[in-house]
Amino acid sequence: QVQLVESGGGLVQAGGSLRLSCAASGRTFSSYNMGWFRQAPGKEREFVATISINGVRTSYADSVKGRFAISRDNAKNLVYLQMNSLKPEDTAVYYCAATTGWGTRSSDFASWGQGTQVTVSS
Repeated sequence: QVQLVESGGGLVQAGGSLRLSCAASGRTFSSYNMGWFRQAPGKEREFVATISINGVRTSYADSVKGRFAISRDNAKNLVYLQMNSLKPEDTAVYYCAATTGWGTRSSDFASWGQGTQVTVSS
């Protein structure tokens, strides 16, 4: 399995931007499709975005489409989530995840990071 560590979370005003990073350990990072999920207090973990091994294919939740962008750098073992036009409802713990398959459910992903908090103030 691959080990994942997220960073880049913080407090931002509504309308602002943040970029999350996820660092992966291991030499097989380029074998995994990668995803971002989030979990707000009292809510279930939800899908945010996913990207294919070569970065060509992406998928987004409707709630973030047009505002968030997922990307990856296989040479650096990094995956990013650029978040623009942030809203208070984007407040959550954001998790990076890895899968050898393709999907948007939490159960599709076998490896998870510890999460990074994003708080958007109104």
